[in-house]
Amino acid sequence: MKQAMSGTVNKVILVGNLGDEVKMHYFEGGDSIGRFPIATSETFVSKQTGEKITNTDWHNILVKNKLAEICEKYLTKGDKIYCEGKLKNRQWEQDGIKRYSTEVHVTELTMLTNKKSTENNAIISQNNQPTSKNRSTISEEKDDLPF
Repeated sequence: MKQAMSGTVNKVILVGNLGDEVKMHYFEGGDSIGRFPIATSETFVSKQTGEKITNTDWHNILVKNKLAEICEKYLTKGDKIYCEGKLKNRQWEQDGIKRYSTEVHVTELTMLTNKKSTENNAIISQNNQPTSKNRSTISEEKDDLPF
């Protein structure tokens, strides 16, 4: 007899390109958040016309504190990133109209291409030891990053 899963999972993995610069907001006490959109695309050939069609989806990314500051410093529009996080929905009212947004709250990010600082790119593992010169992985939990 198969048992039902008792827990739930909210995990998102995206690889995409920044559609804009990181927009920062700083709070009293030193906390900060950064927001930016990334685009993911899929391309296929239409069976009817034979033409190549590309569909692009936009995702609202939110990063916090040290990870947000690193994103602001090193990422720029067009950079490709790999990110992991979870979906969060929020709603607010503006001019009497209810607005909704779905965001990806990112906890780990890897810079796959980086226009601002290619010489500083390194994968930062869980123990903060650089292991490669091609990419940078940053985890939200680590505050003592080497760059």
